[in-house]
Amino acid sequence: MKPKTDPQLVQGEGDYKAAKRYDESVRSFVKAGKVTDAAQKAKPANPQEAKELERAENIGLSHSKGEDPGVVRKARGKP
Repeated sequence: MKPKTDPQLVQGEGDYKAAKRYDESVRSFVKAGKVTDAAQKAKPANPQEAKELERAENIGLSHSKGEDPGVVRKARGKP
């Protein structure tokens, strides 16, 4: 018989405490009205940086197998 695992001690992809801390910090960040300011600070500083970021994104996308069809369907409002 497999020993029971305390759900509060699950780690890795099932780390519930870490997920809860993350969710709470995101909600706090949004409620504090910091999103617009952070987005402005994250903008490329100049056209050269914008080009470098676009190039890096294209390199990353070239390794992608595409979106998960399940995610795409849900995003379009389909089951």
